[in-house]
This record gives sequence, C-alpha cells and structure tokens, in this order.
Amino acid sequence: MSRLARKVALITGGASGIGEATVRLFVAEGASVTIADIQDERGQRLAAELGERAAYAHTDVSREADVQAAVAATTRRFGRLDCIFNNAGYGGVGGRIEAIPVEGFDETIGVLLRGVLLGMKHAAPVMKRQGGGSIISTASVAGLQAGFGPHVYSAAKAAVIQLTLTVAMELGEHNIRVNCICPGGIATPIFGKGLGMSAEQADAISDGATCVNGHAMVVDGGLSGGRSWSESQFRRAALRQALGLPDE
Repeated sequence: MSRLARKVALITGGASGIGEATVRLFVAEGASVTIADIQDERGQRLAAELGERAAYAHTDVSREADVQAAVAATTRRFGRLDCIFNNAGYGGVGGRIEAIPVEGFDETIGVLLRGVLLGMKHAAPVMKRQGGGSIISTASVAGLQAGFGPHVYSAAKAAVIQLTLTVAMELGEHNIRVNCICPGGIATPIFGKGLGMSAEQADAISDGATCVNGHAMVVDGGLSGGRSWSESQFRRAALRQALGLPDE
C-alpha cells in the first residue's frame, strides 16, 4: 500500500503504544517518519528496524527547544512536513483535588497541553509555506466526560479539544487541517497488560475500526467548528471601532 507515498510525518510519543502503531502504519503506507520521544532505546531501535524512511529525535514535548528541533530535523532530513501527530502523553498527577501538588500540575499540563500547542506552533509555519498540511493531536474521552481520568489529565484533554477547534479555524484558511482523536481505553500491549490481556489479545481488540461505535461523525470541512479566524478578527476590529478603542 502507498496511500502516504512521498508524505512526511512527525509523531511524538512514537516509540510505544498508539504512537508506535501509527509510525508503523505510516511507514507501511509509504511515508517518511520522525519518531519523537524520550524513550531513546526504543525509539532508536524502531527507527533502525523500519529503515531509511524512519528517523529518531529525542524530544521532551514540554520543552519548546526540543519540539522546534524535532520539526527542523524532520524538514532537514526529509525535505518537508505534511503531518504532525501530537500524541505524546501520560496519566500525569492524580489524587483528590486538595492533594494535587502544583509541581505535578505544571508537569502534567506541560506534556499534555503545552506539548500539543508547541507542536502546532512549530508545524504551522512550515505547512503554511508548503501550502497545506495536517495536524492531529491525541485528546481523550476524559476531555468529553467526567470520570474517565484524573482531574488534571481530564482538564488538559478538554483543553486539547478546544485548542483543536480554535486553531482549525485559523489554519483552515491556509489549507491546513487540524483535528484530534478522543480514544477511550485503547488496549495497547502496555494498557492491556494491566487488564490481564496478552499482547496478542490487546492487538486484536485494537485492530481496524473496532473501537468506532455510536459516533455521529461530522465530515464538513470545519463548517461546524465555528467562525473562521479572519471573520472573528474582523468582528473584533469592528467592535473595538464601535467602542472607540484604538486599533491593535
């Protein structure tokens, strides 16, 4: 198969779980991929296994310099960037609200939200110059309903969903699609092991579209996402003018 022939992707958290599965699929479909992760041994081993169309970049997504360097390394090696998948994440700080340490909050938000924003920020200029691209981020059902994750994790994933909507309205005008996915309890080998599954059982459950059910999938080019960026800025300028405020 070659549905992604000559495409280039950067996948954060690409050394394991959903990220690794995505890396393998993209390469199998013809894409060149940068695996961005902090699991150096796993990432380097995966890149070596997949061959010349895969590269590894040590990337802590909470650090802007790391994300910027990963984007630069991707374009330097493969010549462009068609897709960034902001997938890196973890459970983060847990506990009752009165017991959550500020340091744990900051660290969790740094990975789950700042990491997504940084991926969008540094991919956008490259994609604008190319005339298009695709930005995908991993959110969660925990960002849609309560009770599926710790407080801070859930809040961060809800923020990823809203950030996706607002950035989509801005970058859609540049032919850049911005979307997020909201997985439930995806049975990766690591997660499935915690449920008493073998790796083979977990892989079988995660196969294909078996986790897509009961969903009213909207495919409207962003129509239902809200006002476009230029329209919202025009309305803001008109309101400021009506209020007698100076131009920004």
